Amino acid sequence: MSLLQQPVQPALRLSRQAIRQHARQLRQQLPAATRASAATELVQQVFDQAELTSKQHFALYLANDAELNTEPLIKALWQAGKDVYLPVLHPFCPGYLLFLHYDSTTELRANHFGIPEPRLNCANVIPVAQLDVIFAPLVAFDAAGNRLGMGGGFYDRTLAQLPRHSPCQVIGLAHNCQQVAAVPVEPWDIPLQQVITPAKYFDFR
Repeated sequence: MSLLQQPVQPALRLSRQAIRQHARQLRQQLPAATRASAATELVQQVFDQAELTSKQHFALYLANDAELNTEPLIKALWQAGKDVYLPVLHPFCPGYLLFLHYDSTTELRANHFGIPEPRLNCANVIPVAQLDVIFAPLVAFDAAGNRLGMGGGFYDRTLAQLPRHSPCQVIGLAHNCQQVAAVPVEPWDIPLQQVITPAKYFDFR
C-alpha cells in the first residue's frame, strides 16, 4: 500500500503540494505498457456505463504530464457518434476555460503550458452548461470525491459556472495509483460526482 493510501491522522495530514508531487511521480513512473493498457481499459469502463453512453456532448482533454491517455476514448466516442469538446484557455478571462468542438480535422496549437488545444473559433464554443459530461484531469482523488488538480484552479473556476442542479456529470479520470487516503479540501474546490480509473468506477453521488 502506498504511503498516500494509508489512513492519515489529522496531525500528520500531508500538504496538497506533497500529495501532488508524490502522485505525479507515481504516474510518471508507470511503464509504457501499463499506460497503454490503462487507456484501453478506460474505454471499456466508460462504455460499460449505460448512463454515460446515452449522453451526446462530452468534454475531454489531451493527456499531459503522464495523465491517463484519453485518445482511445476520444476515438471511441467519435465512432459512437458522440460530440467531443476540448478545453481552451479563456483569452479574456484568465484562469477560466472554454470548451471547443473537436474532431479529426480540428487544427491544434500549443497553449502557453505547451498543451495542444483547438484554435479559438467562437462558432465552435459550447456553453459549459450545455455539456452532458465533463471528463476532468486530476493529480489525486480520495474516496469522498475530492479532487486535487495541478494547482491552477482552471477546472474549479470553470465548473463553478454550472447551475446548482445541473444535469452535467463531472467525472475525474485517473490512473489507479492516483487514489489517496485524503485530499485536503479548500473552500473553492469543486468535488467530483464520479471518478473512473482503468480498474474501477467510483460513484460519489
